[in-house]
Amino acid sequence: MQTHISTTPFGRRSMTLGQISSQMAARESKPNVVINKWQVFHDIREARELVGATDRALAILNALLTFHPENGLAGGTELVVWPSNVNLMARANGMPATTLRRHLAVLVDCGLVIRRDSPNGKRFARKGRGGEIEQAYGFDLSPIVARADEFAELAEQVRNEKKALRVSKERLTLLRRDVAKMIEAGIEERVPGDWARVHQVYQAIVGRLPRTASRQIVDDTCVDLHALYTEIREVLETFAKTRNPDANESHFGRHIQNSNPEPKPESENGFRNINEADDDVEHCDKVRSLPKRDLPLGIVVDACPSLRELARDGEIRSWRDFLAAADLARPMLGISPSAWREAREALGEQHAAITLAAIYQRHEQISNAGGYLRSLTERARDGKFSTWPMVMALLRAKLDAEKPAEAGLGLVGKAETAVSGALLRTLQKPSSR
Repeated sequence: MQTHISTTPFGRRSMTLGQISSQMAARESKPNVVINKWQVFHDIREARELVGATDRALAILNALLTFHPENGLAGGTELVVWPSNVNLMARANGMPATTLRRHLAVLVDCGLVIRRDSPNGKRFARKGRGGEIEQAYGFDLSPIVARADEFAELAEQVRNEKKALRVSKERLTLLRRDVAKMIEAGIEERVPGDWARVHQVYQAIVGRLPRTASRQIVDDTCVDLHALYTEIREVLETFAKTRNPDANESHFGRHIQNSNPEPKPESENGFRNINEADDDVEHCDKVRSLPKRDLPLGIVVDACPSLRELARDGEIRSWRDFLAAADLARPMLGISPSAWREAREALGEQHAAITLAAIYQRHEQISNAGGYLRSLTERARDGKFSTWPMVMALLRAKLDAEKPAEAGLGLVGKAETAVSGALLRTLQKPSSR
């Protein structure tokens, strides 16, 4: 004979509306439905975040299911299991008692199980004379049967979301690769455009991505990257259509194409009007007789004042500031990363930056900054180039430009000009060391 079925928890645990909803769902389970308990458990595990269960709670649910002898759970039948805390902790891989009680409460709050507490709170089953169970007190598993379809839908929803996130991340990876390589191609092929600004836009877009991004954030980033990708693609395609189809190398549209069937190599393009620097570079003996000490920063900045406009606050106070400004000038001159890397390997980082600053100072007179830098790099490898004659040529050009104004100078102005000329001659003398 059965007694009253308990619907409230034992002791000081309070009753909640969520527990009443779970009991209502359990009563509405179809009696002819038989579900595989491990299949439902797999669905619950997939949708645990939507259900509200924790990993420890699922470990306890797995242990509770093992106490039911059959793999199938049938609706409309008694599905109460009554393991003691000791046995439950053993099957839950030795979980502590306090952790066990806390996560059992999570299972009840999520509506995965229902407490069927006895009058004294113990878990046990009362059997009749024939061995059948007349009354059981413990945990009722019937909500799992009643909500099996719901758990299957939630699991499918989670799987679809994971697939969509994976596809979005793949698209993001492809867009990042395409945009980065097209920017590099634009610089390498000397396509007209503000590639420094484009690269900054690209960095700003990808910089918004957190370490763990949701699908919405990934999708929004893909939209911005695709717009940038389309813009760059149109520029490259337009340039490809306007270039000379018979040329082996790409050129700017505004440049006059050379009709010589043997075009000049890239390294032959350079300064047009700096004969002094070219003369000094061409002769190995003059290069060997140059001072062995490093160029002072003040002299270099005085010879290349245009680089100040790229420095922070318009001032270059150290070699670190100078190198940072040179890095900003490289993409503006259309010098490819490979040409810049080769220059630093051959000249050293500091002298490569000085060379680039000199090129930037006379960029209006250079038809191909990247080709000129490659030419100087090759000469440096052969020991035929030094930054001294280039800087000295720029200083002499600066002094020559100031000569017309000397007529209107007073004695003080003439003295200052004399000092500058003396300083220039001192720097050109070989070091005694």
